Amino acid sequence: MDALSQSINRAPSPLAWFKEFLKEELAPYPGRGALVARVVLAASIAMILTMIFRIPYGAYCAIYAFTMSRESPEATVEAFKTLVTSLAFSVLYVLLGAILFLGDPDLRLLWVIASFFVMFYALSTMTNYTAAARFGYLLIITVPLWDEHTPAGLRVEGTLWAFGAITLGSAITLAIELVFSEFTPRDDLVQAISERLVAIEELLGCFAETRPVDAQTMKHITHLAMLGTSRLRRTLQRAGYSPTFEEQMGAVLVLAGRLVDIAANVADLNFDISDADRERIRTLAENIAGIRHDLATRRVPRLTIAHEVPISPTLPLLREMQKIIALSADAFAGAQSWGAYSPPPSSADPRRALLVRDALSNPEHVEFALKGCLAASLCYIFYNAKNWPGIGTAVTTCFLTALSTVGASHQKQILRITGAIAGGVVLGIGAQILVMPYLDSLAGFTLLFLTVTIPAAWIATSGPRLSYFGSQIVVAFYLINLSEFRVQTSLVPGRDRVLGILLGLAMMWLVFDQLWGSPAIVQMKKVFTSNLRLLAQFVREPVSQDLIVATEQSYSLRETINKNFASVRNYGDGVALEFGSSRQQDLVWRSHIVGWQLLVRAVFLTQIALWKYRARLPGFELPEPVHEAQKEFAHQVAITLGSIANRMEGKSTGEKAALESSVDQLEQVIRRTALNHPQEAFGAQLQALLILSHRIETLVSSLAREI
Repeated sequence: MDALSQSINRAPSPLAWFKEFLKEELAPYPGRGALVARVVLAASIAMILTMIFRIPYGAYCAIYAFTMSRESPEATVEAFKTLVTSLAFSVLYVLLGAILFLGDPDLRLLWVIASFFVMFYALSTMTNYTAAARFGYLLIITVPLWDEHTPAGLRVEGTLWAFGAITLGSAITLAIELVFSEFTPRDDLVQAISERLVAIEELLGCFAETRPVDAQTMKHITHLAMLGTSRLRRTLQRAGYSPTFEEQMGAVLVLAGRLVDIAANVADLNFDISDADRERIRTLAENIAGIRHDLATRRVPRLTIAHEVPISPTLPLLREMQKIIALSADAFAGAQSWGAYSPPPSSADPRRALLVRDALSNPEHVEFALKGCLAASLCYIFYNAKNWPGIGTAVTTCFLTALSTVGASHQKQILRITGAIAGGVVLGIGAQILVMPYLDSLAGFTLLFLTVTIPAAWIATSGPRLSYFGSQIVVAFYLINLSEFRVQTSLVPGRDRVLGILLGLAMMWLVFDQLWGSPAIVQMKKVFTSNLRLLAQFVREPVSQDLIVATEQSYSLRETINKNFASVRNYGDGVALEFGSSRQQDLVWRSHIVGWQLLVRAVFLTQIALWKYRARLPGFELPEPVHEAQKEFAHQVAITLGSIANRMEGKSTGEKAALESSVDQLEQVIRRTALNHPQEAFGAQLQALLILSHRIETLVSSLAREI
């Protein structure tokens, strides 16, 4: 991303930059053709079935087949298992609301607004994201149906048809993913991390052998830097892994992404490398290969050779890569085996809770729900006040937009609007004027459908700079041309649907970017600083003497911290994609925060291992003097983290920490205890505690010096 941003700023002209931008985004990469084929096949089958059997809500069937999550076959299977339950619950919710509130317009309006809030809140807080999305899909597309002045029986029938259409789209996608997985079994997450590590190995191999970096390697690394890790972070969050494994693999993923960012900066540079540094670079490549092999064989990654001697200061970027690889060992601090953290590929999701642990404590969930509810409600009130049901797509657009809304991004709003114009006006209405009058068969319409869907799917599989443009094209085109089973001779319905889409996008822009929005770098700093304070709170855990309560509080904090890590990186992606007078300064801040977050992650993961000692879990009990010394050390770590957070906010650093002296005191107490009780069985625990504590002191001190 950093290399990408710099190349944009060096572009000689906007036209030249745009040509290079399209060339990078639309270039093929391994697996892209197969992914596009699966997307197009699913959407095409959905379209053909809805046309042949005249299934209402066919546009939503095809949209869902196009946009449905394809992170892995396992995730798709688990998503389908929740289909009937989530949609059935949504149907019951809609019908119950109609029974109770349909007769009174005022109560009906309040119920609709409350339902919008529930829908967006569920999208943010439910552990099963797919279930929340399907619940919202059915709710959002049936609300306008119950505003029509038609017999109640027809409205119930329409609601059930919506249920069937979304189910059909899901079933088609599931079948295709399962068939495809039989031919190409894969672990998408590990495969993607390995791909990045291989590219870095090749680059380091060129430096170690003092040969020029070949063009293919440079192109591959540039593409990976452009692609980023946002899709992989989403894959990890939705794959149903255990919390500990998700935290640790999240750290490895961020480390790999950061290595790619640095590699993109050094790939086109020439270095005068000494023999000693050449050997250290070779060792660095060997450690990367070892990490990659351990991940592929489902073992806990370990460094086989420690980096005791750093690379020369004259090679700062390569030295930074060495530091990041050293942090990889901290990502699995205290880990014993892969199987303890990662379920087998075919296993079910071990988390049974309906809501995330911080659903009631994290105000960001309520804020997201309020923003989505306000945008959808404004659209709903506007088209009802104007008695203009044709623009009811505005409410649907709010929900579809929110499915990918992580933070404010002006670039994403541009993609939404231009995609809606391209898919709705140029392709949608354009096809109605120029092509539809000459079509008299399903085969002809299928050719038109493929002509639009294939390029849109290719664009949708681009990097984060362009992918949403492809999704918006198909949403607009499908809503115009798949909503009826005949050639539409009037342009009014198409015009209304496009205006509805634009209204929904305008409301989302107003609410998310203007009323509640702020520059991505501001949000990035805010979330990063908040995470420092949450980590300081976690360091002091457990507070409760009740082990069950303490464990629940620990997991809640861990989940919030882990989500904030993802949010910081998401906002970092947004910084690289936004423009303005402060762009250069924002990119510098972004680079610093991304680097600092690596240290914060390492502190977090090491503290998870230390929490067992503080909670005195079975097998981790400590003598009372050691326990008290450890509590004092944890207190000093928390003070240091709070001081760093204050510094980020421009405040006084507050109480001065005695971090180094506290870890020395802990070491003295541990050695004295081991000397006085040589026959006790806790010698190994004391040694592990000391190693982890020194690691924490080193990491936190390094973080304090850098900020």
